[in-house]
Amino acid sequence: MDRLDDVLGTVAPLLKRADRVLASAGAPPDHEIWPALRRVRLLPWDAVQAVAALRPDDLTEAAPELRDDARSCADVADSLPRPGVWTGDAADAYEQARKRTAAHLSGGADSLDERLEATADLADALIGWMRETRGGLAAALAEVMTSAEALSLSLSGFADADAVADPPAAWEVDAAADVATRVLETVADSYDVVRELIAGSAPLTTPSRL
Repeated sequence: MDRLDDVLGTVAPLLKRADRVLASAGAPPDHEIWPALRRVRLLPWDAVQAVAALRPDDLTEAAPELRDDARSCADVADSLPRPGVWTGDAADAYEQARKRTAAHLSGGADSLDERLEATADLADALIGWMRETRGGLAAALAEVMTSAEALSLSLSGFADADAVADPPAAWEVDAAADVATRVLETVADSYDVVRELIAGSAPLTTPSRL
């Protein structure tokens, strides 16, 4: 449990009502919600649930295991026996194969142990991003719940998220759009960060040249 888990139950009726209002009436054409919606492509409650589904603790064992595997690759590379007193063409061929195998396992920028270390670094970075994203959204939701816009929606009865006037009042639409914008911008900013992180890890998806 963290701050986001703590606040979800309290903020759910507000966000569900904002979703219903926006789905029913849309938002003012010049409102800041439109760029935020294009960035996230979700209404606020769905966006919050997507962040709530992030579970950083599920990855905590990944990085140590990957680093153990990287060390194992280095150990195997170091343990490959040299030809010793063995000479001749067969010995030379073996030595070339041994060097290629060792280089594939360890020592180079594209070696297996370096890729495992880089993957472990990515796992650590993703864990940090998940925790920061959850914490940042929890803080944003706490601010939203104490805002004038949230009060406006509460006065229209957001405890019953399905009870939306047809059409909703203009002030209710404005309040819903303001609440949604704050939530969606927070989510969008966080997802911009992870897109850059994933883009930076693209070399891990390409085959080794060794």
